[in-house]
Amino acid sequence: MVYRYWCGECGFKTPWSAESEGLRRHVEHYAGRHPGTPPGGQVESRGRGRGGARACLQLAAVALVLLAVLATCRR
Repeated sequence: MVYRYWCGECGFKTPWSAESEGLRRHVEHYAGRHPGTPPGGQVESRGRGRGGARACLQLAAVALVLLAVLATCRR
């Protein structure tokens, strides 16, 4: 998994990176740009690969094939 941290005070966001690296950059940003303010904002996460969309498409294709087979068998 990779993570991206968004600042809750401004538009800053860290690049996608390992959780520890992203958190370190997030804390450094707050210390430099918003001293005295506890770090806040949002955290995004995603898998390293972009295979999720492909897997979903493959699943949809299999479902359509199964529906076609079932439709022909019912005749």
